[in-house]
Amino acid sequence: MEKIRIGFAADHRGFKLKEALINEFKHRDNILEVVDCGTDNENSCDYPDYAKKLGDIVSNKIVDFGVAICGSGIGISIALNKIKGVYCAKCNSALEARYTRLDNDTNCISFSGDTALKDAILMVETFINTDFSKDERHQRRIEKIKKIESDYHD
Repeated sequence: MEKIRIGFAADHRGFKLKEALINEFKHRDNILEVVDCGTDNENSCDYPDYAKKLGDIVSNKIVDFGVAICGSGIGISIALNKIKGVYCAKCNSALEARYTRLDNDTNCISFSGDTALKDAILMVETFINTDFSKDERHQRRIEKIKKIESDYHD
C-alpha cells in the first residue's frame, strides 16, 4: 500500500474535530505525513485563511489529500474550490465521500465541525482509500471542469 500525505484545516468551529482527526490519522500505517494548516485554537477566525493554506499545499502536491472543516463545511469548500487544481466536495456521509473520489477524482473533502467524530473518521477513511474509477465518462466530465477552470484562471 502506498503511503499518503494528508493536510487538515479548520476554522474555530472545526478546531476540536480537526485536532481529533489529526490524532486519529497521524499514526495510521497508510499515512506518511499529516500536515496541520490550522487554526490552532477556538478563537474566532476566518475559514478562507485556512482554506488558502490547505489549498496551497494540495495544489502544489505537497499533500495528496486535504480535509477541511468549518461550521457547516460549505464556506471552506467554496474557498478551496477557488484555488486552481483544488477540487473539494462537501460531504455528509461516507457514501458521498466514496462517490466524490470514484466519480469526480476530488482531492479535498469538507464537512461540518458538528459532525460526529466516528462519522468524520469514516468519511476520511473512505475518501483516502477510494481510487478514481477512470471511467471514460467521468474523465470526460472532469476534463470539461478543468477547461472551465482554465478559462477563468489563465
